[in-house]
Amino acid sequence: MKNFSGKVLFLDRNDINTDEIIPAKYLTEITKEALKPYLLEDLKMNGFDVSFIEDASVVITRENFGCGSSREHAPWAFEVNGINIVIAESFARIFRQNMFNCGMLAATLPKSELDTIFELFSRDKDVYLETDIENMMFTIRSESNKREISFEISEFDKKLVYSGGWVNFADKNY
Repeated sequence: MKNFSGKVLFLDRNDINTDEIIPAKYLTEITKEALKPYLLEDLKMNGFDVSFIEDASVVITRENFGCGSSREHAPWAFEVNGINIVIAESFARIFRQNMFNCGMLAATLPKSELDTIFELFSRDKDVYLETDIENMMFTIRSESNKREISFEISEFDKKLVYSGGWVNFADKNY
C-alpha cells in the first residue's frame, strides 16, 4: 500500500484543472516517471512556486479539483512525485475515480472543515498529515496546532486503495 501521510502542500484555489496539474503537451510521454518534473507547471496561483512540490506528500485544496480534460496522467503525475492523497471539498468525477483506480486517495471534506484547516495551518511552515484509512481519520499537525478529522470513503474505494489500484484489485478478485 502507498504512503498516505506526510508534509502538506496547500493549494488554496477552486477549479484546479487537469491542464494545470499536467499540461497537455506532456501527454505523449510514455512513462509515468517522465511526467515527474512537470507536475503543476502551469498552475497560476499567487505565491505558488513549483519547488513547493519537492517535499510534499499530501495536497489539501478547495472545490472541483481535477476538472477539465479527463486524463489518467493527472493522478500519475502526483503519484510519481510521491503525492498519493488529495483532500478537497469536491473532485471532478473522472479525476476522483482515476485516483482510486491508481490506488491513491481522493478524500472530500466539508467546506467549513477545509476553511478551518486553511485558517489554522496554511501559514505554518511545516504541516504534516497522518492518515488512518481503516478508521477513516486524518490527524493534521504543525508546531502550533493539531486537529483530528474524520472522513468517509466507500468500502469499494477502500479496497482499491488497499490493493494498490484497480488492476491489482481485479487480479486478486476476478
